[in-house]
Amino acid sequence: MDTPKLILLTTTHRVAPGLLSWPAWQALHGAARVLAGDPDHPQLAAVRQAGVEVELVERGTAPALARLLTGTEGTVLWLGSTDGDPGLTDALARIAVEEAGQVPEIEVLPGSYDLPGARLLDLASVMDRLRSPGGCPWDAEQTHESLVKYLVEETFELVEAIEDGDRETFREELGDVLLQVFFHSRIAEEDAEDPFSIDDVAGDIVEKLMYRHPHVFGDVEATESAQVEANWEELKAAEKQRDSVLDGVPAGLPALAYAAKLVSRVRRAGFTAVPDAPYALPAELTPESVGRLLLAVAQRAHDADVDIDAALRAAARAYRADVRAAESQSSAR
Repeated sequence: MDTPKLILLTTTHRVAPGLLSWPAWQALHGAARVLAGDPDHPQLAAVRQAGVEVELVERGTAPALARLLTGTEGTVLWLGSTDGDPGLTDALARIAVEEAGQVPEIEVLPGSYDLPGARLLDLASVMDRLRSPGGCPWDAEQTHESLVKYLVEETFELVEAIEDGDRETFREELGDVLLQVFFHSRIAEEDAEDPFSIDDVAGDIVEKLMYRHPHVFGDVEATESAQVEANWEELKAAEKQRDSVLDGVPAGLPALAYAAKLVSRVRRAGFTAVPDAPYALPAELTPESVGRLLLAVAQRAHDADVDIDAALRAAARAYRADVRAAESQSSAR
């Protein structure tokens, strides 16, 4: 009689059915019995097509399933459910301790693994469920236009988390921004005239990154970041067929960031036909003189490799902290 053995075969639903490791296929063909508790298991059809007989059993509670799996002679393989069979390993461990020497050898065998980025498939699936009939009424009503304010808010919250150095919040806010990308892409699928999906979005950016990094994916030499930036701007200009070095700068940026972006474009292009704004505090502060002064600061900040928007935000945050500290002292007095 074969030595009793229980194999817990774990798989992921995020890969195509049938893509199992060779040890997994060997175990499936070598087991005396192959059991599963989910009739809709994504691997079930592929395993059966490979000539492996799979018995469907009532999964029941974790302790009951553990008793069932350890009470069978020979080699038994359990095709793990997509939810991970909550409580099963704990129940098996309890039986192994209480009935030491009387339970079969237990082996956990990974049959397939999640590749990097696999959870993005789950996000696409969840987003599809929310927008589909029977999903969430609020999500179903949203449009590209109605979501703009959330995209802006989430982006600024992400910036704040980065500035605070709060890793937990940073991770959460990255997820919120990522959700906006998937949300807009899912809505775009429903466009009657020009639909596109999250795969189209991802495919476009992959092609763009490879095209604009010829020093990585091609035969162009670039050992310094300045060379990389120059190549990037040259390729982008040719790709978009721009007439001006300022084409493509979004006018919807906050005023200071807009000015900094314009200066960056001009500097990268080596354009010198327009002189820099004078750098001096004007005798009279008017909207025009203040604007020219801020533009001059943006130009000098760029030349000094200072992110003027980040610098101003840092100064504003420090100012806020000073005001709050002074308020606390005043209240204490």
